[in-house]
Amino acid sequence: MRQIVLDTETTGLEVSQGHRIIEIGCVELINRKLTGNHYHQYINPHREIDQGAIEVHGITNDFLADKPAFEVALPGFLEFVQGAELVIHNAPFDIGFLNAEMQRVSDTTARLDELCSVTDTLVMARAKHPGQRNSLDALCQRYTVDNSQRDLHGALLDAEILADVYLAMTGGQTALQLSDSGTDNDGQSLSEQIVRLTAGRQALPVIKASPEEISAHEAYLEEIAASNGGKVLWRGEAISEEA
Repeated sequence: MRQIVLDTETTGLEVSQGHRIIEIGCVELINRKLTGNHYHQYINPHREIDQGAIEVHGITNDFLADKPAFEVALPGFLEFVQGAELVIHNAPFDIGFLNAEMQRVSDTTARLDELCSVTDTLVMARAKHPGQRNSLDALCQRYTVDNSQRDLHGALLDAEILADVYLAMTGGQTALQLSDSGTDNDGQSLSEQIVRLTAGRQALPVIKASPEEISAHEAYLEEIAASNGGKVLWRGEAISEEA
């Protein structure tokens, strides 16, 4: 399973106002593991960048003056992402900008979401954490992902951070193989790599409740009994199906 975690930076917020892409960053996941392969490109938008956008990402027109136009970068970008599942935070924003750029190159060019499937991690986060903040920074805090280098937004850095957030939000590593059979990529038997902790293990200590803890527990059971007609399941007293 090949996934590309993608982020962009732009000259402004509204593609409908003619704003353009100035940076694309992508990192590759295969079978939910970062491969180290990435795509990163700065792009000359041939228009001024809004001051508010510069304050977010720190990229200026002077810096982009010698960078390629989008049509020059497009073939390499499409070669990297085509056929993969794109993982994007707030996907309509990035896909909208990328589709607009691709249409400027040629009005016969397919839309990016026709070439790749798209997973929106903002939609996922809102479903998992309704009513909470689900920005990338908020998710980093929630899933203890290090974003200490994120003083300014940057497409490649944000893609790398989002990859860690996505893996944490969807259950971490899932490629663990528990079978004793088969071999790994180096040809070594998987059963030879499994360390079994059976012989020589010490018995786990048993920590018993103190008299104070037992007394507090009994007092709590009395409270339950008083509110439940005298019945307490933890004392082994049967509770009728009508209760």
